[in-house]
Amino acid sequence: MARLGSLVLLLVLALVVGCSNLHTVAGAGTGGGRAGEGAPVPSDRIDPAVDRYLDEALPEGPGITVAAARGDRLKHCAGRGLADRAAKTPATCDTVYDVMSITKQFTAAAVLKLEMAGKLRVSDRIGTYLGPVPADKRDITLHQLLTHTAGLPESLGDDYDRVSRAELLAGALKARLRSAPGKEFHYSNTGYGVLAAIIEKVSGQSYERFLAEQLFRPAGMTRTGYVLPAWQRAQVAVEYDRHGRAQGRPMDHPWAPDGPYWNLRGNGGMLSTARDMFRWHRALVGDTVLSTTAKRKLFAPQVRVPELDGSYGYGWVVVDSGDGRVAWHDGGNDWSLATVAEFRRQRVMVFWVSNHAYQKGRWNLEDDQLKLTHGVAERVRRAP
Repeated sequence: MARLGSLVLLLVLALVVGCSNLHTVAGAGTGGGRAGEGAPVPSDRIDPAVDRYLDEALPEGPGITVAAARGDRLKHCAGRGLADRAAKTPATCDTVYDVMSITKQFTAAAVLKLEMAGKLRVSDRIGTYLGPVPADKRDITLHQLLTHTAGLPESLGDDYDRVSRAELLAGALKARLRSAPGKEFHYSNTGYGVLAAIIEKVSGQSYERFLAEQLFRPAGMTRTGYVLPAWQRAQVAVEYDRHGRAQGRPMDHPWAPDGPYWNLRGNGGMLSTARDMFRWHRALVGDTVLSTTAKRKLFAPQVRVPELDGSYGYGWVVVDSGDGRVAWHDGGNDWSLATVAEFRRQRVMVFWVSNHAYQKGRWNLEDDQLKLTHGVAERVRRAP
């Protein structure tokens, strides 16, 4: 299930940003588990300080790719371990992974892109685009969907259930609200699925096509999408469960011809590479995709989240500290885990993703994701 990870840990991140006294991840192995004989893949970019830190911080075993940037420069982008154990394919900067709930920031950016074009406003009620809606949902706005305050349920079933757009919308409109619209924060994958449907209705294009043309192409992202990049299977990481058993690639699960079904579309399931996530960071630092006003909305602390001293923006969790604003999100399922963080003042980005996040009795990357993220960020900040 696409989800947001341990929100309360974000407070820890806010408190440690700017601290120089770092600790390695508990239970870490030595030697780092680099693919092959330890030599970097030719397309990878290695920052020695980041590489040494990962040697200490990561357990041996999981396939993982880590990218870090400062400003518009990619400082580190390299894989460790294997993307496919059976084929002995190494993880690299260009391995394709499911980035799961990180998809939400693309959906949020697409809504803001439509607002920039004058085709909608985030203050609009959903009935403007969906037609008649039940009385209890008439006051739901796009802003509330973006900030998880619409009251919609977290999900309407399993990620890979065969649910059409019409069925997703019907289920969302029939669902019992968890709270009145605008009253409380309740993380909702369903709400972001509704946003994807609205993007299609307003733009006249499929969700993926609109993102490809309006977000990814201007950002130079050629390896991000559901099916449009026409993946070669060998490029896509195989996922592994906590017992080390292969669970296949995302498209090995039930998918429609144009990507995942609608319990997952818009809220998760996007495939991407670490190199493309750097290109997305570069676009967010600049103005090639979103205006200054739109980016201000994207990263603004829109709604307080009760579990932490932080807020939710549009597709990002936002924490303000003495060292500046940190925007962060993760994505996870029972097999993989991805994390992206934007340290806005320093213009530093860290992204990492593993196709084997949990190994019973050996490691759980979710427990240490923020230490790992901060450790990489600190070394990129120090770099010449």
